[in-house]
Amino acid sequence: MTRPTLGGRVHRRVLVVSLTAAAGVLAAALPAIAQRGPAPTPTGLPAEVLALACAPGLTYEEPTVPLRVSGGQEAVRRTIHAPGDLVTINAGARSGIVVGQEYYTRRPLPAAPGRISSRNPATIRTTGWIRVWAVDEEMSLATISHACETVDVGDYLEPFALPSIPSPSKATGVPERGNYGYVLSGQDRRTSFGLNDYLLIDLGSNQGVTAGARFVIYRDKRTSGNFLFEIGEGYIVDVKADTATLHVLRAIDAITAGDYVGMRK
Repeated sequence: MTRPTLGGRVHRRVLVVSLTAAAGVLAAALPAIAQRGPAPTPTGLPAEVLALACAPGLTYEEPTVPLRVSGGQEAVRRTIHAPGDLVTINAGARSGIVVGQEYYTRRPLPAAPGRISSRNPATIRTTGWIRVWAVDEEMSLATISHACETVDVGDYLEPFALPSIPSPSKATGVPERGNYGYVLSGQDRRTSFGLNDYLLIDLGSNQGVTAGARFVIYRDKRTSGNFLFEIGEGYIVDVKADTATLHVLRAIDAITAGDYVGMRK
């Protein structure tokens, strides 16, 4: 909704909200620059849970999620936000948004400029998660509970749930020769990885991969008369239909996109 101002220019509607008694009142008389959320506090979560919650995913399609971060509550225009900032969500009570709901904020990063597709997959960057702080009919305000990166205008929202860390398989058998997958990419489109990093592979539940499955990582030195060279090992922490996220447990050299992965039997 807009209203005219002097000079014929248009002034955007400003969200003025009444907060619940628990949250207090966001006074409409305060300057916008003072409209801050509660001071950020530590999550109290174990480091490995935070790391997994922030781990990358992969998509071969454009996300069609309608819920988005649509702005902030400052006197100046900003597109990036951090804990302590209030961010605006493009939906409110009419869309079922209520105070206290939590959402992941995520951003697709295509491998190359252009539309996301099977030939141009996108790494999904989880930028953090937010909690709804105040709601009106069409818009909401949220606080940033945790930031994996900056939370930006345009990031899409998905319901928040803490990940459970699977136990690594105890399998020690040699992977089936020739039945290998590939290292794809990682956080922020990275193509090089080391100990404790998370990376994406092109095998998933459709190929029999399960959470906790243990994988060996190989390098093809591309010289005749040589076996694949083992450079690391990891286990699966998240599985999709045709991709999975692997946590590196051991690395004797840099792991790079294009290296082979094989599941232990």
